[in-house]
Amino acid sequence: MRGTVDEVFLTGATGFIGSHVLRALLGSGYRVRALVRGSPDRLPALEGCTPVPGDLDRPGALARRMEGCRYLVHVAALYSFAPSERRRVWATNVAGCRGVLEAAWIAGIERAVVTSSSSAVGPARDGGLATEEDRVEVEGGISAYHGSKVEEERVALAARVPVVLVLPTAPVGPGDRRPTPTGRMVLDFARGRIPAYVEGGMNLVAVEDVARAHVLALERGRPRERYIVGGEDLSFEQIWRTLAELTGRSAPWLRIPHGLAVSLAWADELRCRLTGAQPAIPLEGARMARHLMYASSEKARRELGYEPSPVRDALARAVEWYRLNGYAS
Repeated sequence: MRGTVDEVFLTGATGFIGSHVLRALLGSGYRVRALVRGSPDRLPALEGCTPVPGDLDRPGALARRMEGCRYLVHVAALYSFAPSERRRVWATNVAGCRGVLEAAWIAGIERAVVTSSSSAVGPARDGGLATEEDRVEVEGGISAYHGSKVEEERVALAARVPVVLVLPTAPVGPGDRRPTPTGRMVLDFARGRIPAYVEGGMNLVAVEDVARAHVLALERGRPRERYIVGGEDLSFEQIWRTLAELTGRSAPWLRIPHGLAVSLAWADELRCRLTGAQPAIPLEGARMARHLMYASSEKARRELGYEPSPVRDALARAVEWYRLNGYAS
């Protein structure tokens, strides 16, 4: 067991990725001081974890709460494509990151790991895989989430605290309560709500692998470097076929052109703007589906010792978790 000098200040511990990062840190012998918005009871009682109340919207108070911690792992983010949440996405992912890193510098934090996204490198190009050398330029407006992660990286790399960036692809697995857009994709399939699909593909990764990669980045990552953390590149057809085997549902057979998918997403965008609802066909996702979102984790393998596990098993854990927790019959 590590000494108390190796205490980590963790944000986002009640979220999907963050809850797994919390367990990975504790399992690696770190003590964790976990920032919790609202009641500390939102976190389960875990040995070695101390919940502390706080909010990214009030960064001035965070420095005092970090005092005595050696490291910061900043996972907290808002992963949403809802039109009603676009301003909050930017405030949480960009302004929140800036504030927490400034507080970390004031508190004397030695090193920080920040969770970014593979969306910040963009899609695969020229038949190859996206790598850490790629950067995407995202215009504002509709691309709120992806744009916020690009800007978050700029903020993190400019911070006075040495920062290592972890760029997960699309994580899947148990515990996606909200759920995230990726989890929504799995849940909608389990509920029989995927009538058609578009040509394309994405990289899926087990959320537990993403969590372990944060610990590896903390211990082995080079400051100011980016590390893509992925699992397997899968076409949408392969994803639906795997989920069909896991759920007993039929895979969708109707493939629609991207232009139609974007048109349907625009209609859903208007519905969500009028009602404040979560999108059934996210416009940001429909636009990204035009591209192959495939990425290489070779740098993380080489420098961090990262090794992903089978994505099929992660999808199975996600499906089972949704079933046991009453999300899907």
